Amino acid sequence: MKNYDVVIIGAGTAGLSARKVVSKYTQSYVIVDDGILGTTCARVGCMPSKAFIQIANDFHRRTSFQETGIDGSELLKIDSKKVMSHTRKLRDRFVRSVLGGMEEWKNEHFIGKRARFIDKNVIDLGDEKICGKRIIIATGSSPIIPKPWLAFSDFFIDTNSFFELRKVPQSIGVIGLGVIGIELGQALHRLGVDVVGISKGRVIAGLSDPKLIEYTSEKLSQEMNLDFSGVQSLSKKDDKLSIQTADREYLVEKALISVGRRPNLSDLGIENLDLSLDERGIPYFNEKSCQLRDAQNIFIAGDVDGVKAILHESADDGAIAGYNACQEKAEEYKRRTWLGITFSSPNIATVGKRYGDLVKEKIDFEYGEVSFEGQGRSIVMLSEKGHLRVYGDRSNNRLLGAELFAPSGEHIAHSLAWVISQKMTVGEVLRLPFYHPVVEEGLRTALRDLAKKLPEVRSPLEIAVCQEHDTAMCE
Repeated sequence: MKNYDVVIIGAGTAGLSARKVVSKYTQSYVIVDDGILGTTCARVGCMPSKAFIQIANDFHRRTSFQETGIDGSELLKIDSKKVMSHTRKLRDRFVRSVLGGMEEWKNEHFIGKRARFIDKNVIDLGDEKICGKRIIIATGSSPIIPKPWLAFSDFFIDTNSFFELRKVPQSIGVIGLGVIGIELGQALHRLGVDVVGISKGRVIAGLSDPKLIEYTSEKLSQEMNLDFSGVQSLSKKDDKLSIQTADREYLVEKALISVGRRPNLSDLGIENLDLSLDERGIPYFNEKSCQLRDAQNIFIAGDVDGVKAILHESADDGAIAGYNACQEKAEEYKRRTWLGITFSSPNIATVGKRYGDLVKEKIDFEYGEVSFEGQGRSIVMLSEKGHLRVYGDRSNNRLLGAELFAPSGEHIAHSLAWVISQKMTVGEVLRLPFYHPVVEEGLRTALRDLAKKLPEVRSPLEIAVCQEHDTAMCE
């Protein structure tokens, strides 16, 4: 039986991130994975979806061409076979990049087999067993399809199979309006597909602020059909899928199931480790060190931990787990400020503490807000739609978080994440430069609205005052 310092189960983003760190401390390591390589992000997630969304948004722009003096847009049409072919072409390029990065170490440090725990150190690979002093579980997640619906699986597309479509269907029901449902649902609609988006309640891409939920659902409903009454039943009717909600019936060619993802922990032999599990079957672990509570030599990283299924969080998980797997004592790390972006149009984003988090944690906060309807750069961009709310702490005037539905919201969200990470007060943020004309001027308006409600004493000019005898203040 071969012995390794570190065994990493899973070659996705978290596993590869862990390997990169582990390789700096030991060459006695191995990655085990029996699945398709290339990471969820590159194969079926972040990157191919953005390629598909870009095509849809480019085609959608034709609706404003005539208004701006560009004639002939009525002649543009979609060849959905070519759309999907182009998306796969870019997808394959991203996957090749991932696989290319594995070439220099794969022959010596990779095993393409199914891993199953025998105990806390020994792993069964089917035809052999290996032993690891430290083990990292980075097995990722898979799309959820509720069991009662499996009888209609011939009609289903999940997020793992969407980009294998030869062409887009003429009609589709998008069940689940989280990040993926909103992104792909809107993109399909903009490509001319008859789309209905269905969720139980107004659950929109992670938003928790009632004002943002109301505004965003209203604006998205003006573009495509949304039904918030939930799926009551499914049936087959005239060779189509009948989706019965509390409000009405929809007949569609296909249904995109985007109700979430489940951690890949089945058939991993977790039951052999004598671990305490939460209600989802995930072992209890320290989020700051990625170390399991009941098995100090085992770490968990990435989507499989059920916490934040986002690439940069998974990469951080992997780095932390990889480092701690090579140390005598695991260290805890402060996690980055939350940043979640939905690439709809306009973008939806949540940053730092969401409205729901603040209420749950009973934090004394105020909010500032702005509408992007009538905002200068938004008018020029013909994207005069959106709303932003920022939240500030009444006890120390610090910016805490934000929720938004805004043009170029991905960039506003990054700026907010950076200043929140620096624990800046609202007054300090307002002293930073804001160019004209940019959508970030809308952010400044929201910050000014928030500043009026906080007790912070600020310069009336929003410009830092030079302090006497302190020349550094004015350098």
